Amino acid sequence: MNAPEHNPAPQADSATTMLEAAIGQIKFAREYCLELLDHTPNELWFEMPVGLPTHIAWQVGHLTVSQYGLLMFRIRGRSPDDLELIPSRFRKAYSRSSQPSPDTSRQPSASELRERMGIVYDRSLAELAAIAPKTLMEPVDMPYAAYPNKLGAILFCPIHEHTHIGQIGLLRRALGLAPVR
Repeated sequence: MNAPEHNPAPQADSATTMLEAAIGQIKFAREYCLELLDHTPNELWFEMPVGLPTHIAWQVGHLTVSQYGLLMFRIRGRSPDDLELIPSRFRKAYSRSSQPSPDTSRQPSASELRERMGIVYDRSLAELAAIAPKTLMEPVDMPYAAYPNKLGAILFCPIHEHTHIGQIGLLRRALGLAPVR
């Protein structure tokens, strides 16, 4: 498979504008995600409807790990507090290659997942507010959108969240819940 073609890197002023737009999209995606979660009873979070290999809890844990990776780790590297924020066990349970499990005894509760998701979100937005525009062009590996740099990782974050919002919506319907929007 050939490497994807890349758009020319934007200039610093347009990168800053793109960052501001991405932050708006990140906020919109999270508001939409939370709206769905607000209308999903906690007792259904670990249910795996017939034919679906996932559940709401895994989606939330995965979004938390992914947002940390895209908006914190890729932007500034690992900080000492990160091991408490996203411990290895949590990362392994919800990373891309992990397998969702309906066994609630080995996972955080729905409220604990929701709390950690909120903490990572708040810290991620603080990191983005403090980013030096010149660092947006520093290269990163996949995943990213449009550009193989930090800006591309940031741009990918709301796209990724919307993909999982779709899965949450599908899970909700399979669980017999009415659509929210």
